[in-house]
Amino acid sequence: MNHFLCGWNANRLNAIAPFSASVVAALVTGAIAAHPASAIEVQVSPSDPELGDTLSVVVETTGTETEAPVVQFQDKSYTTYELRDNVYRVLLPTSPLDTPGEHALTVTGEDDQRNLAVWLKNREFPTQSIWLPPDQETDISDYEYNIVDAFKALVTPEKFWNGAFLRPTNGDVSTIYGIRRYYNGEFAEDYYHRGVDYAASTGTPVVAPAAGRIALVGYEADGFVIHGNVVGIDHGQGVLSILMHLNSISVQEGDMVEAGQQIGTVGATGMSTGPHLHWGLYVQGVAVDPVPWRYEGFE
Repeated sequence: MNHFLCGWNANRLNAIAPFSASVVAALVTGAIAAHPASAIEVQVSPSDPELGDTLSVVVETTGTETEAPVVQFQDKSYTTYELRDNVYRVLLPTSPLDTPGEHALTVTGEDDQRNLAVWLKNREFPTQSIWLPPDQETDISDYEYNIVDAFKALVTPEKFWNGAFLRPTNGDVSTIYGIRRYYNGEFAEDYYHRGVDYAASTGTPVVAPAAGRIALVGYEADGFVIHGNVVGIDHGQGVLSILMHLNSISVQEGDMVEAGQQIGTVGATGMSTGPHLHWGLYVQGVAVDPVPWRYEGFE
């Protein structure tokens, strides 16, 4: 089944992803990157990430801080969240649009600052060639764009999920994360498939991959011509799921859902060539590979 339009970002849905990488400190590669005498210690995982992975930055302090440490990465600042006494964490995204190689990461506490070099491995993504007729409408309305864009920017301090994420529906994977495309023979520099597609029959249950708050409900009939009937779940701390092309929706904005709770059914609404579910997982506004979250997770 060809779902070639699923994940099409319609020019303006592109997210600009910061670079991420495994940590190399003082020319030594490893997960722990801090001097023992430092007021803060930094642990980064996975130790050998590649394009599309989510990077976990854990900061341990001496306990004298009155504010959470801040992580700076690719000209962006990220707040860390307390895991337990004196231990903080922030999750950072990588994507197929990032440049492999070494980049800077800075962790700043009240009494210390750690400057780290980070390294991101390359990853080869398949490519597709798509031919669209000249009059094919692929742009997104201001209405749809603004609502979806606001959802992707959500960062809630609370953490709602626990452990690994669930597969959101039955059915075979029809399109993997990260596929790059040529449109009418021209490479789409800013495009990559921002999620995983599952081919399933119309009406197949769709469940929440993890606990969270329903922060987006949109309907094709109300103007969601690209996403179709869509549900967005805020899992907390900048981690979000978007489930697209649904046939029916069984939740409302503001509902709290548990992992495995049904939120709708598979459909072919919006810009879709057949029944399937598109699951996108966003971290700090950037679509990351959902697969590691299903098998490894972040506590």
